[in-house]
Amino acid sequence: MKNICFLNSIKFWGGGEKLHLENAIEFNKKNYNVTVAANPSSILWGKCDKSNLNRFAVSVSNLSFINPYKVLRFASFLKKNKIDTIVFSSSQDLKIGAIAGKLAGVDRIVYLRGLATPVKANFINIFVFKSCLTHIISNSDETKRQILKSLSTYIPSDKVHTIYHGIELDKDTTKKLDIVTKKAKGIILGNAGRLTEQKRQKDLIQIAKRLDENNIDFTLFIAGEGEERNSLEQEIKQHKLQDKVILLGFVEDMSPFMSSIDLFLLTSEWEGFGFVLVEAMMKSKPVLAYDITSNPEIIDNNVTGYLIDFPNVDMFVEKIELLVNNPDLRKQMGEAGLKRVKDKFILQDRISELETYLLKG
Repeated sequence: MKNICFLNSIKFWGGGEKLHLENAIEFNKKNYNVTVAANPSSILWGKCDKSNLNRFAVSVSNLSFINPYKVLRFASFLKKNKIDTIVFSSSQDLKIGAIAGKLAGVDRIVYLRGLATPVKANFINIFVFKSCLTHIISNSDETKRQILKSLSTYIPSDKVHTIYHGIELDKDTTKKLDIVTKKAKGIILGNAGRLTEQKRQKDLIQIAKRLDENNIDFTLFIAGEGEERNSLEQEIKQHKLQDKVILLGFVEDMSPFMSSIDLFLLTSEWEGFGFVLVEAMMKSKPVLAYDITSNPEIIDNNVTGYLIDFPNVDMFVEKIELLVNNPDLRKQMGEAGLKRVKDKFILQDRISELETYLLKG
């Protein structure tokens, strides 16, 4: 393994794009020849430039795999540059990356699956998973279960290998987000993620409403943007929580945000891998999330935080109040969370695990 291409054509910046950039940087440090294939209009493209990574311009849609020109152009790039390993994660990149990699004779065609939802067992997916992909890597055991739910007839279970996402250990725990420190009153609650139905931030409004009714002194900060923003703003106004619940919008650097809060809450109805939980635990913050999909793989229940019965908002409130009234327990859980991050989720360890796995096959 010498020449690696990370394919990510997504224009916006999210967890998958962050993962690709981190992987590319770390493999580059290990003296591999790394190229990132990205959309020139994407945030990833600019970040690769700042990191002095080689780039190749691509523009991919969900149907690009049926466009012979696009497939052959990418296959030609792979062959010309003697790429022996190609890595991709989005559904639109999966098909064109796998097919072009197969045509170019790439040794390792690697799919990083981050969605804990079943894969459709249609003709093209069956062909790609069975005949093109050499390595399928899930970001959690739950994601692996979802892959095999529909494709176990076509691929053996040992073809899917779980490797958790890693995080760089942040030694700076003092820098905080100014807007949080200026507007916060009482216990500081935090949430981060796209404002979508899947993330169920509306549950957070209900939690805030009940905490307010119980005379708990708190401020809840929600970081992120998305299509649910207007609806959330209306609910906040409806319950007169404008001083208690603050929508921050997109926060580029999560480190000072996590340093600024006391507790982190995640109300998603599913997660492939709840990376924000790891980010909070790295800052020694107790975490509370629904007991669904991959969350139990991250949270050690009653040790690093609490797993809440889905969708029991009352249980969320009960556990928050318990932690509000017990600072020693907050400190104990925070310290346990940091230890768990060091044991299971350090970036360089996970990169080494990925490297070892790829070199085996």
